[in-house]
Amino acid sequence: MSELLNQLGTTFAWLSLLQFGGTNAVVPEMHRQAVDVLHWMDAQTFVNLFALAQLAPGPNVMVVSLIGWHVAGFPGLLVATVAMTGPPCLLAFGMSRLMQRAGQSRWLAIVKDGLVPLAIGMILASGWIMASTSDLSPMSLGITAAATAFVAFTEYNLLWALGTAIALGLGAHLAGIG
Repeated sequence: MSELLNQLGTTFAWLSLLQFGGTNAVVPEMHRQAVDVLHWMDAQTFVNLFALAQLAPGPNVMVVSLIGWHVAGFPGLLVATVAMTGPPCLLAFGMSRLMQRAGQSRWLAIVKDGLVPLAIGMILASGWIMASTSDLSPMSLGITAAATAFVAFTEYNLLWALGTAIALGLGAHLAGIG
């Protein structure tokens, strides 16, 4: 058990330092580690835990807690959560002090501008992993494509896409389609 908790701690501690743009930015690597490298779960279990974390109110980091729980119960939940939140908190504290001292320096603006495309790319990669790992039926692919286009090209709240996707999926399930 201690070996498993050590694996959880070290895996999420180094992943935590890569999460520019939030926890969703490291979902592809989290998926690779949990499913392909460490074999803690299969791809469908990962997607189910991710979906559950997204449906629950609260921060996106909840998926880490659910993975920890799945792997090692309550001790796993604690270790994974602390490992994913502790290092960035310390880093944010240190960086905020450094940014206060730097003021409006040119190098700080360059670093900030450089992190924006990195965060966007990591978040897009997360979306790709989740979409390609989930149900690949024609109906699911159509719902995913339509929801993606809706979010990307409209100003409406994301919850409209989510609600519509749930209604379509539920309707298809009840009708025996898909």
